[in-house]
Amino acid sequence: MQIYLELLGYLASVLVAISLMMSSVLKLRLINLAGAIAFFIYGLLIGAYPIAAVNAVIVVVNLYFLYRIYTSKEYFKLLDVDSSSAYLRTFLNFYKADIERFIPDYRFAPSEKQLIIFVLRDMVPAGLFIGQRNEQGEFHVYLDFVIPSYRDFKIGTYLYYQSGFFQQHGICKLLSTPHNSIHAKYLKRMGFQEERDPAGNMAYTLTLPT
Repeated sequence: MQIYLELLGYLASVLVAISLMMSSVLKLRLINLAGAIAFFIYGLLIGAYPIAAVNAVIVVVNLYFLYRIYTSKEYFKLLDVDSSSAYLRTFLNFYKADIERFIPDYRFAPSEKQLIIFVLRDMVPAGLFIGQRNEQGEFHVYLDFVIPSYRDFKIGTYLYYQSGFFQQHGICKLLSTPHNSIHAKYLKRMGFQEERDPAGNMAYTLTLPT
């Protein structure tokens, strides 16, 4: 029994340590909540009631802020920008390493046909979307990037399902190529389905309601 208690204590410590390394506030709260619950149980089992009490408070605090995250009403707006925008290039350069983590082979190659959109969240440029209609009439997504502190899927949900942006441009089908497992997981979360493109390569598509 003692070994299981020690393992529980180590698990709780690891979860709390991991939570402090999260750049996403949502992930920080969720992982910290799990660590606090583990510490609460650990404190009760070993009779360390001050530990249990402190972590019970931490659990309540995390639940409160998670409630606020999921229920708060935020302002979203799409902002079209030109490929020559100085801010756009500064943004891409600043987040270059992070973009390469999710889409390793992405290179900014602007053209007149591309749509370049910043997604503003409470007036913060939290997301960047770049894409272009291909010869088959589908809209190919080149870049769908969200800065670390806003990765709770709200921006993607707004962009694809609430903004009406694609319908306004006569776009009913989106095509995206998964570049790694992290990117593929995000696409599935956004409702994209696995498909083969005309060349036989794996692609993910999203058919939007008209």
